[in-house]
Amino acid sequence: MIQSLKGRYHDLVWAGDLSAMPRWRSVLVSMVRLLQVLVRDLSAGDLNLRAMSLVYTTLLSMVPLLALSFSVLKAFGVHEQIRPLLLKALDALGDKGVEITDKVIGFVDNMNVGVLGAVGLVVLFYTVISLMQKIEQNLNYIWRVVKLRSFARRFSDYLSVIMTGPVLLFFAMGLGASAERSGTMQYLISIEPLGTLAALLAQVLPFLLVVVAFTFVYLFMPNTRVELRAALVGAFFAALMWQGVGWIFKAFIAGSAKYAAIYSAFATIILFMIWLYLSWLILLIGSSIAFYIQNPRYITPAAHRVLILSNRMREYLALAIICEIGQLFYDHKPACNTECLSEKLEVDGEMLEPVLRMLEEKHYLERLEDLDGAFLPAIPLDTALVASLLEDIRDSGDTVHTLDQNLYTNATAVGVLELDAEARRRALEGQTIKDLIVNKRDLGPS
Repeated sequence: MIQSLKGRYHDLVWAGDLSAMPRWRSVLVSMVRLLQVLVRDLSAGDLNLRAMSLVYTTLLSMVPLLALSFSVLKAFGVHEQIRPLLLKALDALGDKGVEITDKVIGFVDNMNVGVLGAVGLVVLFYTVISLMQKIEQNLNYIWRVVKLRSFARRFSDYLSVIMTGPVLLFFAMGLGASAERSGTMQYLISIEPLGTLAALLAQVLPFLLVVVAFTFVYLFMPNTRVELRAALVGAFFAALMWQGVGWIFKAFIAGSAKYAAIYSAFATIILFMIWLYLSWLILLIGSSIAFYIQNPRYITPAAHRVLILSNRMREYLALAIICEIGQLFYDHKPACNTECLSEKLEVDGEMLEPVLRMLEEKHYLERLEDLDGAFLPAIPLDTALVASLLEDIRDSGDTVHTLDQNLYTNATAVGVLELDAEARRRALEGQTIKDLIVNKRDLGPS
C-alpha cells in the first residue's frame, strides 16, 4: 500500500507537464516539488553541517567584526546604534539576548586596536575575512560554484562590504526616522487612511529590512550571477522563516527553565549557539530556494550532487569549450566566463569547472580575474593540434604514481592503447583547433 501511495504521489507531482496544467495547479505543484527538494537537501545533512561550521566561525569572528563596524560607525557618530541592532537580532533569546548583547558590546568597547600591534591587527582582519570566506564557500556549494573569488577580490570585496555596509544601513534607518519626524510626514499621518497605512508600514518595516539584508547576501556572496528575482524570493521566505522560528524559539525554548537547570551557567551560551545555528540554517535554506527559483532544471525527484565525468564527456566538453572561446576570440566578441559557457553549451557550470581547470593547467586557456573570470586562448589556436589536446585530456588525471611505466605490465593492453592513440593521431593529423572553428564541425556526441 505504501508503494502504491508513493506511486500515486509521484504521478501527481512529478509526472505531469507544468506548462500543460492550469495556472493554479502548476503553481501548487511547483511549490510541492520545491518543498520536497528542500526536505531532501536538509535530510542529506550537508546544510546542517555547514550551518554548524558557520556557528564556530561566527563565535570567533563576532567581536572583531563588530569592532571594525564600530570603528567605522564611530567616525559618523552613530556607533550607539549597534546595540539596538544586536538586540533585534537576538530578540528570540529574550532576556538572555540582552545579557549577550551587553557582554558583546562590552568586549567591543574594551577592544583597543592601538595595543594589538601589527600581528594582532592582522589576526583581527583575518578572523573577519575568514567569516566572509566561509559564507561564500557555503553559498557557492549551494549554487554549484567550485571556484572562490581570487584572493585580491576577496580582500577588496569583503572589506568594502564590512566598511560600507553598516554606514549604508544606518543611513537608510536614519533617513526613515528623519522623514517620520518631519512636519510634512506628520501632517500626512494625521490624514486617514494614510495614518493607518503609516502605522502598518512601521510594523512591516523591520521585516522588510530583514528581507533586504538576506537579498544583499544572496546577491553579493556567491561567486556567480544571481538574478534579483530569485534573490528576493529566497530572501522573502528566509525572512518569514527567521521571524517564525524566532517567535517559536522565544516562546518555547528561550523562556524555558529546563536549560538553566541542565546547563546551569552555560545555558546562555548554549541557547546562543542554537539560535546562531538556526539563523545560519535559515540563511542557507533561503539561498537554496533562490538557487532553485533561478535554476528550475535542478528540481528533480532524484538527487544528483555526485558528479563524475566519463572520459568521453571530458573530451567533448574540452573541445566544445575551446571552440566556443576560440570562436568569440576570432569574431572579436567579449570573452566568456564559466556562467556564459554554461548557457551556451546548456551544461551545468559544476560540470564545466573541472574541465576548465584542466585546460588552464595544460595552458590552453587563461582565466582573466579582472574580467569577471572570462577565458581567452593561452596559445595560438592555429598551431595547437586537436590530437595533442585530446591526448592531454586523456592524461590529465594521471599522477606521478600512475605515470610509472612499471605499472603497465600487460603487453596486450598496452598494445591496444598504442593502436588507439596512433589511429587517433592519423585521423586528426595536421588538424588544428582553428580548423575546427573555421570548418564549423559538429562537436556533439553521436
